[in-house]
Amino acid sequence: EPRSAWCCVAWTLLVVTMNCLVFFINLLLLFIIFTIVLLPTIVVVYFGFQCHSRVLHSAARYCKSILDDNSSSALIILGFVIMSPLIVVAMATYCSLARRLRLLMCFQPCSRAVYKGVKWRWYEEGGLCSCARGFNTQVKAWV
Repeated sequence: EPRSAWCCVAWTLLVVTMNCLVFFINLLLLFIIFTIVLLPTIVVVYFGFQCHSRVLHSAARYCKSILDDNSSSALIILGFVIMSPLIVVAMATYCSLARRLRLLMCFQPCSRAVYKGVKWRWYEEGGLCSCARGFNTQVKAWV
């Protein structure tokens, strides 16, 4: 049966808040994974730009004794070359973790707020992260 107008507004706010929370958890997980996996690229490109004479030209000792302009250019190029495979690894890691934790199944449609007696989808599947239900081994995902 349909809810009253104020009850519908309250439940809609609850569903939207819950969906925003799940979105920010996914975004935080994505940021952490990408930061960890892309850390080698970030470090290599940072040192390449820091020691190149036309960019920052740092006065650090390692820039004067170890890295000249040619080696700094090589570091910058190496960093951008290894970025593409590392982005693929980071995305595959995120997708695997999100699938294992079933984070994308935690999003709820706003139709839950309109009608009374509609069960929450995550509850039907065994909990917020589906811990109570075994993993479906028949589902295959190719990355």
